[in-house]
Amino acid sequence: MNKTVDLSVSNYGITRHNNYQLVVLPWGATEPHNYHLPYLTDCILSHDIAVDAAQRLLDVHGLHAMVMPPITMGSQNPGQRTLPFCVHTRYETQKAILTDIVDSLYHQGFRKLVIVNGHGGNTFKSMIRDLLTQYPDFLIAASEWFKMCCAKDFFDNPGDHADEIETSVMMHYHPELVNLADAGEAKSNAFTIEALQDGRVWMPRNWKKVSKDTGIGSPSLSTAEKGKRFASAVCDAYASFFADFIAVNTEDDLYTEDAW
Repeated sequence: MNKTVDLSVSNYGITRHNNYQLVVLPWGATEPHNYHLPYLTDCILSHDIAVDAAQRLLDVHGLHAMVMPPITMGSQNPGQRTLPFCVHTRYETQKAILTDIVDSLYHQGFRKLVIVNGHGGNTFKSMIRDLLTQYPDFLIAASEWFKMCCAKDFFDNPGDHADEIETSVMMHYHPELVNLADAGEAKSNAFTIEALQDGRVWMPRNWKKVSKDTGIGSPSLSTAEKGKRFASAVCDAYASFFADFIAVNTEDDLYTEDAW
């Protein structure tokens, strides 16, 4: 068992002595989260989960992963962009940020990156496909931390935004940032068309038409204990994946043997 270190604080005096086999990039957004959570909730939680998972990777597997500072630039729906201090970041801007990070890491010799996303509006698939045309030997994987485990196994009524999940996990990591008594009811309107309701067809939701307080899913049943149990399961899942990803030597190792 390795000695526990604070992976949220790093300097070159520390990093120059370690062999980092994986880079983890938390990515969030800058947006309101009902009345009771910080604007940077998605950044804070993705970073905390990433650091927790990296620590478990070190403790259990003896492997080092560098957790980068969280990216605050998220993609926003109509209706969110008009809310005070909510920042919408265009696809081209997000892609430029990711490209510059990958380019820097590539020239430093790193070849494996995992994005830990905390904002549902962010999508990275097309960006990663484009990057692989320029960096074909750089393995880049993207994930959403709140989907690493089944939320229904841990929460009574998980929702969509500033809900029981995010509130509980924030209460676990940063209780001082949660003002649950101030939370709105988080009642939300759904699409009137069935195909949009069940996800067979997609279009952006206008947040002002959907939610009065920006929340979707009541946070009233949130507890720090629920957040701790869920975060622990998520971080264990990440640590296991990180170890498997590090063990891959080449892209060929990602696939089963030829089926033809």
